[in-house]
Amino acid sequence: MNFTTNLIINTYSIVLLIFVYIHALKHNEKVFLQHKLFMMLVQVTMLMLVVDIFSRFDGNPGTIYSVINHLGNFLIYLLNPVLPSLWLLYVHCQIFDEEDKMKQWIYPLIAINAVNVFMLILSQAFGWFYYIDSGNIYHRGILFWVPASIMFGLNIAAFILIIANRENIEKKYYLSLVFFLTIPLACAILQIILYGTSLVLNGITLSLLIAFFNIQNRNMSIDYLTGAYNRKKLEVYMKEKISTSTENKTFSAILIDLDNFKSINDTFGHDMGDDALVNSVKLLKSCLRSVDFIARFGGDEFYIILDISNSDDLDETICRIDSCIEKFNEQSAMPYKLSFSMGYAVYDYHSHMKVEEFQKQIDILMYENKRINKEIKN
Repeated sequence: MNFTTNLIINTYSIVLLIFVYIHALKHNEKVFLQHKLFMMLVQVTMLMLVVDIFSRFDGNPGTIYSVINHLGNFLIYLLNPVLPSLWLLYVHCQIFDEEDKMKQWIYPLIAINAVNVFMLILSQAFGWFYYIDSGNIYHRGILFWVPASIMFGLNIAAFILIIANRENIEKKYYLSLVFFLTIPLACAILQIILYGTSLVLNGITLSLLIAFFNIQNRNMSIDYLTGAYNRKKLEVYMKEKISTSTENKTFSAILIDLDNFKSINDTFGHDMGDDALVNSVKLLKSCLRSVDFIARFGGDEFYIILDISNSDDLDETICRIDSCIEKFNEQSAMPYKLSFSMGYAVYDYHSHMKVEEFQKQIDILMYENKRINKEIKN
């Protein structure tokens, strides 16, 4: 690939990433760690595309070309493991959505990148990774396979993480995560086989573009605080479930109200109240299937939509939620206890109820459950 071709392709990729970056800043929620990692992926990719152009300044020894060529190749190898490291963290965050669990990857990734830096510095003297001859021409070194292996290894680790947890990932996000690796890996293999070809970063650009539209759509439907879906998404989803219901296959809905939420806020402060809301969603996710829909209806109320068509299975789900609450309260170190009032029902296909009517029915059932809970406590 000659310099002009590389310049055109990389410039086009940079323009696409600038588009992604600007729109991501406008629409995505900056509070989410997934968003921060995604933005870092975009930033590092843009930087590497620029650096990749610099690394193509072959020939013309003893001129500014030589300085730019040396700097470009050094930075390319320096940043080479950074992208897959960020991708691995991003994948982990998308799957588990828990920062504490993600921290277990930080130190190993720092160590891998530190080893890469150490060997890269030594390569300037021994030509291990690469060397630039007296004619200012780049050549691969005898240990070129080391940085290539690091890149492949980190990407394979991310791929294994995705496959191993596929049951916990919604199908559309699962396909997006898997697809992210397909194009860059194909380009990487081509780049190793065909000396002088540089397409990996361009493949990553395309993958980031696809991932952006997926993430963009997702975050616009997500509640800022809890990570559950928002009310707007709930309305759309319930209309869809009603319109696709049949006599043999319908759905169920559960309206959950967090008991004594005002008391938690008044006693422990609003930060602890927010924490109770976040923990409520985490608790619900832990005892439901990954395909079950959870949305924040407003304040301390949440909706769960399930592909359940009979009351017995719905009762089992309610029991499972009650069991999860009991387990949380027994094991949690929080100063508050969680308690839910729940109204729930299987949607009656023959009733032809609209969303508002079905929600009103469940709302009545929820307040009846809340009244019973108060009588039991008193």
